[in-house]
Amino acid sequence: MRRGIISPAVTVALLLPLATACAGDGGAGGAPRTVTVTVGYQSRTINTVTAGTLLRSLGYFEEELAARGEKEGVTYRVDWQDYATGAPITAQMTAGKVDIGSMGDFPLLINAARGEELKQPTRLVSVTGYNLRGGLNTVVTAPDSPLESLADLRGRKVSTSVGSAADGTLVRALRRAGIDPDKDVRKLNQQPSVGASALQAGSADALSQFVAWPGQLAFEGRAKALYDGAELNLPTFHGVTVRKKFADERPGVLDDFLKAQRRATDHLRAKPVAAAESVAKETGLPPEVVYLYNGANGIATFDPALRPELIAALKEDVPVLKAAGLVGDVDVDAFVDPAPLKRAVRAAAYPKAGAAKPELWLKGRATTRTFDSPEDLLRAAGGADVRAAYVPDALTGTLWFADRAVWVADGAELRAFVTPASAERYVDGHAGARIIRYAEAVELAS
Repeated sequence: MRRGIISPAVTVALLLPLATACAGDGGAGGAPRTVTVTVGYQSRTINTVTAGTLLRSLGYFEEELAARGEKEGVTYRVDWQDYATGAPITAQMTAGKVDIGSMGDFPLLINAARGEELKQPTRLVSVTGYNLRGGLNTVVTAPDSPLESLADLRGRKVSTSVGSAADGTLVRALRRAGIDPDKDVRKLNQQPSVGASALQAGSADALSQFVAWPGQLAFEGRAKALYDGAELNLPTFHGVTVRKKFADERPGVLDDFLKAQRRATDHLRAKPVAAAESVAKETGLPPEVVYLYNGANGIATFDPALRPELIAALKEDVPVLKAAGLVGDVDVDAFVDPAPLKRAVRAAAYPKAGAAKPELWLKGRATTRTFDSPEDLLRAAGGADVRAAYVPDALTGTLWFADRAVWVADGAELRAFVTPASAERYVDGHAGARIIRYAEAVELAS
């Protein structure tokens, strides 16, 4: 497990007598007291950026707290702690050392369960990014792997992070394919970076992970998609959780966080390219990968609202985690608390995600172009100095890199698919359709 990035100042704050990450009384001579708010986030889980990486870089939370502190005579300080997955954030929250955290839907349920067990209850107060079909999770394999479908995973080793949303996708997908995830495959419980290395080394046959790992590996030519999580057609999302004690004691500070998250969401939606560049700079991820998920037509849709369909999906996740022995019963209705968001910000008029359009990002450009069809995209990309070309899967709508997609020529129409299995199914059902290489697709479009 990757350790959080904790400065010496943060370490001191965590050792203060209070059983909470908030610190401090006033200093000598009547100096304003300092209150430290600790936020756990996952910099590389990029559909949490409006509550983490992007929010931190924009400084909106600090701005909101500065205004509050001026009125109250308090100095507020934010300690940002970076983790690889949601599990250590939950551990820190239940120890009273992290006040606010962001993580995926499956880890959120574990967060709820552990909080109740350890008498440090937590509450889900907002959403960061979501995909209503489940496209944020993907199973990938090596570029030269003979594996082409989930059926090929029988008897193979698959790396995932047990208890994560990606693990949930893997379990559900295998069951739908008639494969017992406990008996028919060998699951390797590894953090994402370890799993990526295992895939490259050949010690894992496939990798099931959450954003941005599948897209990054595909973009860099280190993996190809085997299964698109959107085929499950079940919503997946990441959200913000808060310690109930903190929320009760400092509701205004929680309000400020949610206001800041709303501002960061507005920024991302208004300036998606700039936001992707900013997140890339902070995380070391390629900007093109960040944009695949967080762009104008990206796989993730950003909206803080606790949408009913997302909460319904969360309830459907409980049995999966129970079957794995990771939680007992979880009272989702008690865990979800919409009151702080309603109190902090007015309801936004964010639309639901519509059908994604092909999109082209040329080198040297600060904006992108969208197109009405894959053919239009390919015509524009042919011969151009392309930074990244994105195309939605013809079946699921999941955006993917055009040069990494599996292309099918069906008469005069060109269709793109994230996985070979999806393309094969389409070809089997359409006489005369055939799978072609990307270069041939560009040539046909031209």
